Amino acid sequence: MIPFDYIRASDVQDAIAKGTISGTKFLGGGTNLLDLMREVIERPSVLVDVTGLSAEIIETTEGGVMIGAAARNTAVAEHKLIRSRYPALTRAIVAGASAQIRNMATVGGNLMQRSRCTYFYDNAGSHCNKRIPGDGCDALRGFNRNHAILGASDACIAVHPSDMCVALAALDAIVHIDGGDGSRRVPIKDFHRLPGDRPDIETILQPGELITALELPASRLAARSTYRKVRDRSSYAFALVSVAAAISVVDDRVQDIRIALGGVAHKPWRATKAEALLIGKTAGQDAFVAAAEAELADARTFEGNAFKVELAKRTIVSVLIEISGGAA
Repeated sequence: MIPFDYIRASDVQDAIAKGTISGTKFLGGGTNLLDLMREVIERPSVLVDVTGLSAEIIETTEGGVMIGAAARNTAVAEHKLIRSRYPALTRAIVAGASAQIRNMATVGGNLMQRSRCTYFYDNAGSHCNKRIPGDGCDALRGFNRNHAILGASDACIAVHPSDMCVALAALDAIVHIDGGDGSRRVPIKDFHRLPGDRPDIETILQPGELITALELPASRLAARSTYRKVRDRSSYAFALVSVAAAISVVDDRVQDIRIALGGVAHKPWRATKAEALLIGKTAGQDAFVAAAEAELADARTFEGNAFKVELAKRTIVSVLIEISGGAA
């Protein structure tokens, strides 16, 4: 066991001050970070416990919802405002893990999850650029059934593991961040990074910065949203492909739409090509198929995961048919 210090933050400013200590990690529910510490992948010298910070879930004056970063996933999924106004988020959280993990995991921690790539976790003999920059990526020619088909690079083809973040991407969520240089608001679609040549840098957070809240803007689309996860088994499995979507159809035409994909990229993938193609189109299978094909046109596959392209297309089409009222 590698020794570390444990400190409990009293408030946001206290957490930020303590977070400036070299080697510090913020500790939420610990459902991912403690696993990584046991595997000696993460080696923090200091853990700053931030579970005592805001866990409130409140309606904003604009009609959206503000969720404190320390809110537990179960509390979010079960909250009446989330269930009624943002059903895709409830469905994504419930699909994400066991009840025990949802009871422990926090919203802020969920955003900071790291990859479950087998090679990332194997620090005894596998090469992984995410774990050791410049080390190589064994997944490129190894077991890559679960790996990325969009936005990957030769440095890393791991996928982001979160279900919740996929729904948040479709709901245009905003991440509230505080740090020594002040506070800022970042759209969830810009929070996580694609791998490029530095897959070890996974988010836009700067050292010492802390996620303080997550904002769901008021949305006419969100109430007509859903989340579907395709996986190898019915429980406690990461997505092969997942789709979060919301749609507005007026006079049989798509007035507005949001689509996000999980299990296919290093970050929750906003399907902007498909969205743009569908605006103004007659809601139906032909338009949905064309949009799905456009979004997956640039997919890059590997020996084990080529099936994901067709699986993603079919899942997109099926979900859009469902939420558009069964247009044929």
